[in-house]
Amino acid sequence: MDIARIAVHESVAKACPLEAMVAALQGPDVRVETVGDDASFDASDCVVTFSPREAFLDAAWVHGIRAGYDEFDVDAYEAAGTVLTNSTGIHGDTVPETVVGYLTAFARRLHVYRDRQRDNDWTQEPYDAPFTLTGEQVCVVGLGTIGQGVADRTDALGMDVVGVRRSGDPAENVERVYTPDELDAAVADARFVVLCCPLTEETEGMVDAALLAQMRADSYLVNVARGPVVVEDALLNALDTGTIAGAALDAHWAEPLPDDHPLWNHESAIVTPHVAAATSRYHEDIAALVRENVERATRGESLRNRVA
Repeated sequence: MDIARIAVHESVAKACPLEAMVAALQGPDVRVETVGDDASFDASDCVVTFSPREAFLDAAWVHGIRAGYDEFDVDAYEAAGTVLTNSTGIHGDTVPETVVGYLTAFARRLHVYRDRQRDNDWTQEPYDAPFTLTGEQVCVVGLGTIGQGVADRTDALGMDVVGVRRSGDPAENVERVYTPDELDAAVADARFVVLCCPLTEETEGMVDAALLAQMRADSYLVNVARGPVVVEDALLNALDTGTIAGAALDAHWAEPLPDDHPLWNHESAIVTPHVAAATSRYHEDIAALVRENVERATRGESLRNRVA
């Protein structure tokens, strides 16, 4: 594959500044430029993008700057002979750090005190409300780069870590690994259930009313995967009825989350706008991956993170 141009699509601005991405991708051998929806492509182009466009199928290679690629029609890319790569592997620090923040906030009641700060409210939480993460169990669903990062950090905090992965293979710092058909058992004793899995036909709607009912009444759900992994009405009902104690959601069913969505004002929920992976170095991490793959393509080697 001979790449002559890296076309940075304007949708990249949803994740990082366009000019920063272009600057980070610059090199002596390949032209780098910003393109919009009116651009055309050919077999010498690599497109770097946040979102898919039909015109990208004319390029040699498309790189999605997110780990998830469920918005991209993989079959169409394979049929067109266009290579598709994603950015999995670069979120092993950012997202797990965000997850630790959610867990700490729930345990130490920081989200409650932050809300009260706006009202100059000095009210302290009841004696039995705060707890320590040490000794609590966390179930990490999905043990890829992000899930493994969560496991490593929660283990370091003294938590009892169990996990769920399709293969059932052991994972470092995970005491026990369950397979997806054992999900009910995996979540039953966990104080926190952290979703780090991709959105697939198998995982869509995986967290439904039945699974939420298997969780402890004092447990918390954390979703840094994709919104549709969780059944929306089932979660809202579980929060309203006290089936679970709370939820932290960075991935949502509709983004932006509608202004009138009940989660905005739900005391037991932490809502963040799909920023768990955000970092001021994001463009550098993406650029390093793309530049490595440009070199691989030049040498005729397989590309990292190829999904089509």
